[in-house]
Amino acid sequence: MKPIGKEIRLRFPRLTMSLIMSIIFWIVSAIVPPTMENIEVPGLDLEASLLVWIITVAVAMLFLLRALSDALILGDILTDIFVKRIGIKQEVSPKRAFRDFIYIIVVILVAAAISPVLGKVGNFGNTLRNIITYVALGIILILIYDIGRIVYRIIEQRAQSMADRLAKMAEKSEGK
Repeated sequence: MKPIGKEIRLRFPRLTMSLIMSIIFWIVSAIVPPTMENIEVPGLDLEASLLVWIITVAVAMLFLLRALSDALILGDILTDIFVKRIGIKQEVSPKRAFRDFIYIIVVILVAAAISPVLGKVGNFGNTLRNIITYVALGIILILIYDIGRIVYRIIEQRAQSMADRLAKMAEKSEGK
């Protein structure tokens, strides 16, 4: 994998441009087809407006898929940075996954305890409660994602070691 800074410099502009292009094609799919009503495409028996709409939406979806790919990699990097900032060691173990689970419980308890107090703050009470809820949800989603990555890496390591053992057994039986 590339260094983190280089990866961010590569992925963030691509993500931004993919999202912008997707929005442009979405706007085109909303504006152009109504101008082509009642025009038949010869040989296809389709209205031109439907064909243009299908093509522009398909192109917008392709840009969205590319943006999603870049966003997932950036999400991975940002999750690593976030996890390091809150003091969790970068290890791949069930213990770390369990710690993340404990952090999820703590976030839920803290948000549940703070929410009623913030709800009584003047005109901004409901807004503050919503902010706390969404911040807690964001932290919980990041921690769940981290748990998923840990479990995936553990399974991947175990599968790799099993594949190595099977390969050694096959090589031994082949050598006899």
